[in-house]
Amino acid sequence: MAYQIIIVDYGMGNLNSVRKKLSKFKCNPVISSDAKDIANADKIILPGVGHFQNAMKNLNKLNLVDILNEVVLVKQKPILGICLGMQLMGNKSEEGNAAGLGWIDADVVKFKVHDTLKFKIPHVGWNHISKLKESCLMKDIPELSEFYFVHSYYLQPNNEIDILNTTEYECKFTSAIEKNNIMGVQYHPEKSHDVGESLLKNFINI
Repeated sequence: MAYQIIIVDYGMGNLNSVRKKLSKFKCNPVISSDAKDIANADKIILPGVGHFQNAMKNLNKLNLVDILNEVVLVKQKPILGICLGMQLMGNKSEEGNAAGLGWIDADVVKFKVHDTLKFKIPHVGWNHISKLKESCLMKDIPELSEFYFVHSYYLQPNNEIDILNTTEYECKFTSAIEKNNIMGVQYHPEKSHDVGESLLKNFINI
């Protein structure tokens, strides 16, 4: 079965690299900012690179918040947030004065490192993930797999049950979340070679 997967275009993402990876599998990835496309999607990917406040402004300007709330919270279709896309699922961010989507009880905070020579901000490069719970998204992905990161902020959930992965970068931070149909990864699966492809394939098959 070919799923209709919509990659939400709100002017903040590396959309084509995500679409290119998804095109390797049996699915039909479409980049769109059309509410009708999002409403008809089987699954949704919310990518993103950039500033939290600007991202929320763009989503509101495009009138996408209501339709996203409907398909995610009411229809409970699977959604995967990538990097900034995951952060937008929280309540608010230290990056700008704007409320997030509020799907996850969490706040976005900036890295506060002490050893600034060893731990540069933004956090860029490969790092390991630890798996905190069983998940279809993590199927056949070994403990301590390496994914590619590029970020200065991370989502800090208030409920530990929502945390799927953690990663160490001087401190331990949340690198993936899962709450029912809502999933998010701080790392970039589209840039993480075979293990990233496995994660995207797992999402398609959920």
